[in-house]
Order: sequence, then structure tokens, then C-alpha cells
Amino acid sequence: MRFLILGATGTSGILLVRKTLELYPDATIIIYARSPDKVPEDLKDNAAVSIIKGTLEDLDTAETAVQGVDVVLSALGPLVKWYGTNHPSGNPIATFYAHLIDLMNKYNVKRFLFLSTASSKDPNDRHSVKFATLVDGVKLFARNAYTDIVAMGETARTKGGNIDWTMVRVPVLTNANTEAVAAGYIGDEQVGVTLSRRAFAAFMLGEVEKREWIQKAPLISDS
Repeated sequence: MRFLILGATGTSGILLVRKTLELYPDATIIIYARSPDKVPEDLKDNAAVSIIKGTLEDLDTAETAVQGVDVVLSALGPLVKWYGTNHPSGNPIATFYAHLIDLMNKYNVKRFLFLSTASSKDPNDRHSVKFATLVDGVKLFARNAYTDIVAMGETARTKGGNIDWTMVRVPVLTNANTEAVAAGYIGDEQVGVTLSRRAFAAFMLGEVEKREWIQKAPLISDS
């Protein structure tokens, strides 16, 4: 197996790389990162890991990264701060995903799992006061992040017809030391409003083989 991992320099992304190495010890992992220096030294030194430096705008470099890949895993998410610099306008992640899906189709890469949030709605969702409050807060204080998340989901649904994508929607992420996870839809009483980053990584890697959520958008939380 050959994995391309995006967003691998953040806390969730690093855990995603580590879980991939744990479950697929014979796999090759390609990390595509704007700042390779943020990758931990032990991962840089791992013979199974290769790092390609590139940004969301470096489409030629991204094309090189996609070639020969079996699965794309993405922990990319909007930059959300309640103060100071916020996520840029123009939906940069969704724009990149549109190009990425084109590249995946070009090189016959079929599996794509990516991070999202409750801001991206699904027809199976039902009303939930808790989640509505969370989403309203993002809309109000981090509008650019909200619009990019929404656009990411729309991009997968409109362009990903030939791709086995799974949009893994998460609530509030924590650093709890647990991989236990519940998966469902907003308002179905199976899912809550917190999720450990370790559980996110475990769910992503488990879904690679289980394939229970093809072209679906589960909301996952601590169980």
C-alpha cells in the first residue's frame, strides 16, 4: 500500500501518520507538507516515510505526490482562531481538493478520506441544538473557515463521483488517550460533541479496509 497524507504536520496529522505506520508496517507513506521541518524527527528518519515539500497552490508538485498512490488521507482543516489571523478567504482547501480529485482520476487513485466538521451538512442529519450552537459560533467568528468546510463537502459530492471518498466529520477535538469512537449522523443520539484525535486517526485507518462509509459523511465522536 502507498499512502499520501495531507495535513501531516498538525497534531491530528502526526497521529494519522503514526497510526498508518502501526497498522500498515509494510506501507509507503508520502507526506505532502508546506513545512517539512514540523514533521517529528523519528518520522523523518523512518525508511517508510518520504516527504514532499509543497503548498496547496503547487499543483505540479501535488501531481508528483499523487502518482502511484493507493489511498489519500487528509487531516487538512481550516485555521480557526478566536483572535488574530484567521483562515484566508477564497476556500483554499476546497479549491485544492477540486484539483486533487482531478489528479486522482487522472492517475486512477480511488480512495480519499478527509477531515471535515459539522459545518458541512448531510441529508441524514437531524436538528441538534448542541451542534447548531457549535456551527453558529464558527459562522459568526470564523466565517472563512466555515465557507471552506462547506465548499470542501460540496466539492467531494459534485466532483467525486468516480472516487471512493469518505468525509469524516468531527466535533470538538481533544487530546484524550482513547481510540473508542461512535459513528453516525448529527441528531441521531449516537454521537456527541467531543472526539479524541487518536480516535480520529483510528477511525480513518479502520475505514480504509472496512469501507463502511463510501461516499458518505459520518459524524464521529467519542463513544
